[in-house]
Amino acid sequence: MADFVMVYFHLVAAFIIDIIALQHKIFAQGSIEATQAIQVTVSSTQSVAILMSVSPTQTATENGSSQIDLQIFECPDGHYCRDLGASCINCTMNYSCIYGKDTEAQCVVYSSIKCRGPRTFKKIYTCKYCYQLQTNRYECEKQSGCKVVSSPRERYKTNCTVKDDVLCLGNRTFSKSLLCNWTSGYRWSTAVLLSLTLGGFGVDRFYLGHWREGLGKLFSFGGLGVWTLVDLILIIIGYVGPEDGSLYIF
Repeated sequence: MADFVMVYFHLVAAFIIDIIALQHKIFAQGSIEATQAIQVTVSSTQSVAILMSVSPTQTATENGSSQIDLQIFECPDGHYCRDLGASCINCTMNYSCIYGKDTEAQCVVYSSIKCRGPRTFKKIYTCKYCYQLQTNRYECEKQSGCKVVSSPRERYKTNCTVKDDVLCLGNRTFSKSLLCNWTSGYRWSTAVLLSLTLGGFGVDRFYLGHWREGLGKLFSFGGLGVWTLVDLILIIIGYVGPEDGSLYIF
């Protein structure tokens, strides 16, 4: 009996070492992704700084409004006028149109932009406010930190901006409530495999970041098998997920 206990605790020590190494690997991958996200943010901030450093030319239009010179990478010279995006043209929208129907908008290119062809033209758009468009017509700022595995499913508020090649009514940037939907790299298949093979030692719980439950399973022999079976079922149906509240990768 003493030999069995010694062998068991040797196995437990080996499993703990493996889990710690696995967690360090996951954290390292998360750090790399965070570093890349920071680099992207820095690049975006630098772009904003460049835009702000250029003194925009204010030109009075016929209706008394002003327009701002756009950067060359947003409104490149030499393109056909009618192919320019919404940020490069000023369109008169028809707010009396029939919802969902194709409608014409009278557009004119800003005077500071050089393009080919007629500078005044008509463009066809669907009569909808920007916030009513299909999700593939705009891009939203993604957020993490909210709980994906929760009941009811958590939502978060973010800002969405319509793509430049799409015309719509109202503000092109708007607030929207989205379902929490993000992942930190935990795989469902790995969690199921660990629960099936090493669940009695709490390895599945350690992998998902549930350290307290993992220690409980480890020193109770998986709840004498009952806890192991219950956890396997809960992980398969997705009820038990990563501790940080993120989604599985399948």
